[in-house]
Amino acid sequence: MANIRLRVAYDGTCYHGFQSQRGTGLATVQECLEKALTALTGDEVQVTGAGRTDAGVHALGQVVNFHTGSAIPPDRYVYAARARLPRDIVVRDSRLQPEDFHARFDAKGKIYRYFFYCHRGMNPFFRHYACHVPESLDVEAMRRGAAHFLGAHDFEGFCAKDPAVPMRDYTRTVWRMQIRAKGPLLVLTVGGNGFLWNMVRIIGGTLLEVGTKKRAPDSIPELILSKKRALAGKTLPPQGLFLWQVQY
Repeated sequence: MANIRLRVAYDGTCYHGFQSQRGTGLATVQECLEKALTALTGDEVQVTGAGRTDAGVHALGQVVNFHTGSAIPPDRYVYAARARLPRDIVVRDSRLQPEDFHARFDAKGKIYRYFFYCHRGMNPFFRHYACHVPESLDVEAMRRGAAHFLGAHDFEGFCAKDPAVPMRDYTRTVWRMQIRAKGPLLVLTVGGNGFLWNMVRIIGGTLLEVGTKKRAPDSIPELILSKKRALAGKTLPPQGLFLWQVQY
């Protein structure tokens, strides 16, 4: 059985997240991929994703792997899958991997980007891909606040908790925090060795409070140490978030 790795981009607007929700009738990216690959290969394909993006969240560089006995050359899935997938899911590249490659467990880090559209009036063409902020932001203050997230920290106060999935370790290492402005678009880039549920969206919501002068940049270290979710910013809406890259 060949172990095939795909790099996948998708518009998450019409999907209830990446992960399959079998039996619910809800559309997910994973189920679309599995249906397409099963039809292509003749195998009952199950894909493993590098991350579980939520409903409405997008990806430019999601990575999945699957095993198949198909004779399709590994690099041809880019073209073979095109006719089987909806237009909002695209296989960007495909390659053969060692038998033991695992898209999730072998990932060394991920990069996410969150997009803000900062203008009094929202551009309708960005409504599914950015969070509307109808006021100007203090970008330099946001950058000073963002720098405090760099390094290894206990991010318990920056995640949503699922009672069905108890967590034992909230420590993650963030090695990239960048805020870049281009016209009305403000882009927050966050890179790290791993992320908790809603972590990037909560960090973004906290920095948005800094940008609107509701929170001081230097308050971030004390906030991290508190480990209290109620003290951090709101969880930003999903449409501004993109899984940009998975690193191996």
